[in-house]
Amino acid sequence: MIKAAIVTMSDKGYRGEREDLSAGEIKKLLKDIPAKLAKYIMIPDEKNMIIDTLVNLCDNEKVDLIVTTGGTGVGLRDVTPEATKAVIEIEVPGMAEAMRAKSLEKTPRAMISRAVTGIRGATLIINLPGSPKGVRENFAVVVPAIKHTVEKIKGDSSDCAVE
Repeated sequence: MIKAAIVTMSDKGYRGEREDLSAGEIKKLLKDIPAKLAKYIMIPDEKNMIIDTLVNLCDNEKVDLIVTTGGTGVGLRDVTPEATKAVIEIEVPGMAEAMRAKSLEKTPRAMISRAVTGIRGATLIINLPGSPKGVRENFAVVVPAIKHTVEKIKGDSSDCAVE
């Protein structure tokens, strides 16, 4: 079973001014992988705090999958992609591209998503938007590839071809 963590970036949520509905959606969707939630963290939109949290989850907590929510737009406080890029060792652009492409079918606002996906050590990190609807729609796009991706990160040497 995949060991997962959810990290929500939200200034308002961190201050207790907004309920974190997006993390609740992710928790439900993790069952589709299947994955077990090992850690849930809510932090403000602070780049260094995001970096420290992601590094700790990868290097110390040894989670297989980190799903982030929030901070992927173009707002002044949206720094999740920069923090993620500072942490990952290998970018996996196809996942983020697929999420944006599917989202564009529903809204032109998907063009301003800056979500990043990548790998640090043996951990896959996926940035999702901050809205529950955006989480559902974007996560559904990458769910079919997550289990295989994590297996490959962990050293599975079987062929990737789908028959």
